[in-house]
Amino acid sequence: MSYEMIAIFMFSTMMLMMLTGQRIFGAIGFVAAVSAVLLWGTGGSDIPFSAAMKLMKWYPLLTLPMFIFMGYILSESKIADDLYKMFHVWMGPVNGGLAIGTILLMVLVSAMNGLSVAGMAIGATIALPELLKRGYDKIMVTGVIQAGSSLGILVPPSVVLVLYAMIARQPVGQLWLAGVIPGLMMAAMFILYIAIRCRLNPKLGPVLDKEERTVSRAEKLRLLRAGLLPVMIFATMMVPFINGWTSLVESSAIGAMAAFVAAVVKGRMTKTVFENSIRQTLAISCMFMWIILAALGFGAVFDGLGAVRAIESLFTEHLGLSPWMILIIMQLSFILMGTFLDDTAMLVIVAPLYIPLVGALGFDLIWYGVLYTITTQIAYMTPPFGYNLFLMRAMAPPQIQLGDIYRSIVPFVLVMTFALSLVMIFPDIALWLPEYVYGK
Repeated sequence: MSYEMIAIFMFSTMMLMMLTGQRIFGAIGFVAAVSAVLLWGTGGSDIPFSAAMKLMKWYPLLTLPMFIFMGYILSESKIADDLYKMFHVWMGPVNGGLAIGTILLMVLVSAMNGLSVAGMAIGATIALPELLKRGYDKIMVTGVIQAGSSLGILVPPSVVLVLYAMIARQPVGQLWLAGVIPGLMMAAMFILYIAIRCRLNPKLGPVLDKEERTVSRAEKLRLLRAGLLPVMIFATMMVPFINGWTSLVESSAIGAMAAFVAAVVKGRMTKTVFENSIRQTLAISCMFMWIILAALGFGAVFDGLGAVRAIESLFTEHLGLSPWMILIIMQLSFILMGTFLDDTAMLVIVAPLYIPLVGALGFDLIWYGVLYTITTQIAYMTPPFGYNLFLMRAMAPPQIQLGDIYRSIVPFVLVMTFALSLVMIFPDIALWLPEYVYGK
């Protein structure tokens, strides 16, 4: 059997196992381990072991539990809720102001947690009921929550970019900095769309009633101080890192400690909050470590087969496709896979093939990490089985139907596609900040 057929057989076996309901890391790791032993005999068993050792020695991986813990402390202690109260008061007098405030809330939640699920949970349980109660258009605000929560995998500290960094062997710090400007640009595009649409049709996002807008200046300042606490925690963590005073791991520890201290000072660090935060951190960290381990083993087998070189030859020599055409095909395949897989599954399934191929075609792997993440955001919201669509369906109140959820994402997907095109055409949108910081 040719190596090309072996590679196809490995992929098909892995997909079949996942269709039967097996866990992602189990399917990928099983196929990698069995394939290694069948191809190279007992010596092939060293491949999974080598992948495990490589994972254990990867020092930046320590950032993963730190940032997840920080996010859950802020979420479980309700410090994140103060953000929405602040936006509610300060943005309420503007048409669409609460929806704009929700996007800003999602950006800050993303900077605290790095997971889209956290943004979705806060947006659907805190912001969405308030928006509906105040007469906002249910289709528009449903799209706002989904689009805003997707920023969690792009704005640092993105857990997905940590996973990409491990598989692609790229610096996490550079990837995080590469996601800053595209993430803020996309958030600004969402805000601009909401502002223009609500200006043209004020009924979509009415201003708050006069009674609710009548808040004393002292109360406004109090809410501002409470709401800006998470921003101060993020600054405490990121400023030393960007200035080179601390390493990435040290900054993550500072962020986790700052969040813990803030919860204690505000009297919200109860036994329940601490226990839930620890449990969630452990569960998500272990899940990501198993996935990375499986992906490293699978990638090592693929490297040994030479499958990447064969696929590159197929695209460039036999089919005559240009590097940009190949890149666009890869992005479209991510969107297709996103209709039935989550971001981590998409990455570990195709990473052994796509990442070396991108490098061989002459593209920057830091830049491609941002492209992958934005494409994943789009895939999250693509019917029929986009990840965010079903999260919203599970969390939304009864008056929001599945049809409303599907219609709500159309304008935001178009905005995200435009943002993706800009980053593809102008790579410096993603690469300028890491080059500036690391070039100093």
